Amino acid sequence: QVQLVESGGGLVQAGDSLRLSCAASGRTFSSYAMGWFRQAPGKERESVATIEWSAYITYYADSVKGRFTISRDNAKNTVYLQMNSLKPEDTAVYYCAAGKGGYGSRPADFGSWGQGTQVTVSS
Repeated sequence: QVQLVESGGGLVQAGDSLRLSCAASGRTFSSYAMGWFRQAPGKERESVATIEWSAYITYYADSVKGRFTISRDNAKNTVYLQMNSLKPEDTAVYYCAAGKGGYGSRPADFGSWGQGTQVTVSS
């Protein structure tokens, strides 16, 4: 089992940037995929960005391509989500998750979840 703790959410204005961090413990961090997902009120949880165990392969939702960047530091057991040019439609609770295996892009591919951090973007 993996324990995940997210940080970095907050209230920003449209066009601003935020960086989310997620610290992991409990399993060998470099052996599994990591991902960021989000859920807005009344909507299903959706994939935002994922990164495979070696950081060689990444996945981005079309809605965030070119604005968000996922990265991981296996030495620090931490995954990051740099969010630039934020839009009001990016408002959601953002969740960090650990993959069941070395790669995944869908919520079903991930088995351990953090508690989430709120990101609110005002217009």
